[in-house]
Amino acid sequence: MRIAVVDYDKCQPKKCNLVCLHYCPGPRMNEETIIINEDTKKPIISEVLCTGCGICIHKCPYKAISIVNLPEELSQPIHQYGPNTFRLYRLPVPKEEKVLGLIGQNGVGKTTAIRILSGEIYPNIGDYKSKEKKDLTPYFRGTELQGYFEKMGTKNIKSSLKPQYVDKLPQVAKGNTGDLLDKVDERGISKELISDLDLNDALDKELSVLSGGELQRVAIIASMSKDADIYFLDEPTSYLDIRQRLNVAKAIRKLAEEKTVVVIEHDLAILDYLSDYIHILYGQPGVYGIVSTPLSVRIGINMYLDGYIKEDNVRFRNESIKFYQKEDKTSKSKKVLLEYPAFEKTFDSFALKTEAGTLHKGEIVGILGPNATGKSTFVKILAGLLESDDGSKFESELKISYKPQYIKREFDGTVRNLLSEVAGEKMHTNIFKAEILRPLDIDPIIDNSVADLSGGELQRVAIAACLAQDAEVYLLDEPSAYLDIEQRLNYSKALRRFIGDKGLTAIIVEHDLVSLDYTSDKAIVFSGKSSVSGTASAPLSLREGMNRFLEEVGVTFRRDPESGRPRSNKIDSQKDREQKSSGEYYYLKE
Repeated sequence: MRIAVVDYDKCQPKKCNLVCLHYCPGPRMNEETIIINEDTKKPIISEVLCTGCGICIHKCPYKAISIVNLPEELSQPIHQYGPNTFRLYRLPVPKEEKVLGLIGQNGVGKTTAIRILSGEIYPNIGDYKSKEKKDLTPYFRGTELQGYFEKMGTKNIKSSLKPQYVDKLPQVAKGNTGDLLDKVDERGISKELISDLDLNDALDKELSVLSGGELQRVAIIASMSKDADIYFLDEPTSYLDIRQRLNVAKAIRKLAEEKTVVVIEHDLAILDYLSDYIHILYGQPGVYGIVSTPLSVRIGINMYLDGYIKEDNVRFRNESIKFYQKEDKTSKSKKVLLEYPAFEKTFDSFALKTEAGTLHKGEIVGILGPNATGKSTFVKILAGLLESDDGSKFESELKISYKPQYIKREFDGTVRNLLSEVAGEKMHTNIFKAEILRPLDIDPIIDNSVADLSGGELQRVAIAACLAQDAEVYLLDEPSAYLDIEQRLNYSKALRRFIGDKGLTAIIVEHDLVSLDYTSDKAIVFSGKSSVSGTASAPLSLREGMNRFLEEVGVTFRRDPESGRPRSNKIDSQKDREQKSSGEYYYLKE
């Protein structure tokens, strides 16, 4: 079966004069394979007549057309938005008093799936032209979803949905945070959740002035406080630091003791911790998505890292991802690249104090700790952008490249223009393409305007621009923010190769423990009271740093024997108690 998808946001018919129409062999055979929509003046491709010759793909200057061959058993999608648009095949299966985790790239239908299950979208079973609601019973007869949709049809299922984009919350709700949470509290648990998620300091603030992390916790509390049968949480840990993510995961586990929960999550450690089972979603972003069969958490995540789904006999990634336990080796054999002194930095209501540190060639040092304890301030001082309290700026003979936490869209031009300006002639070399452009998936957006990029696209471009500079030390502040699982793993792999092969060093601020573990050789641990004070350790071995941080948080991790990835233990489980008693919070093998 062949499907054709046109990205109408990329399609520029006036600029290219519809090259796809001129080059398609269909009209020359007296068959209109490609026709022009009279209203939009953009192409519509007949999937019946299309032969998949690839001419329209190769000739489209804006890469707006995708032609995909799918197995015949996937001939009928669950939902399709319109002609030549994204379609979703199969659906996840929620189970009572369980947490279902959804894992996959952005753009393969995770949000579409939960919008269907929540009743926000009524599935059209591929018949996008009909506006009538179909009887879904015959389609799902004999499956676990039959009863679910029967209850939904009689309105016997009430759902609560936490949206993905919490930054839009102030646009739809106004007023005091505390008053808002009181109004939506149908279960009488908002005060308990406010305490568990540490949101007391934000109750007297207006929604319009809340930070991203505060808005995320407000949205979580509001959705959990509603009286519903099933709860959908779309990316509940974005904007949150590690401690806050673990607190949210604990709250979700507690909710699942009496309710059904479905979660979309890109942090593998958190997904592992809170899920009872998972579905993998795979496909081609923006084109189609397929939902796997239900899988146990361990097997499902390992299968995702391997890139091969045994049940469907499908490989969706060329290389598998393997984690390796970092040995506690001394750095005596490595050459010192940079030494920085202990320093202090004081603001009106915040004080940072750091220990001196040494960076070696070929090392990547991860920074972890709670939000608002000085991590970004620390990196800015090393980058020479801020002075310490003694009035001096950190100076080094080495060149330092810095990627800030918050990326601005001030550049007037395309991604190609930006990277050419930063990288110069090496922008066009095969090495630059292999080391930076391809791993960060820059090619599909190379001619897009920087001002029009999404959050994830802008993040990848910012990482590429940072690595494109000729430097010995690279400082990256929260590089995995807005990235999906696949992009985080690709970025981590690219950074390890880039730093290791060239004998450079990097410091990264990171909240994703799995990404940090995969990327880092050492760790700098921040502690303190958010927005009041922070202290930074010297660079420690990854084992020592993780043990120190996780002991403060009260969570333990073990190693998966197959993939080597860190797996979180359920609180008060046998392994959790064993590791806490031995003082090994991070590196115990299964």
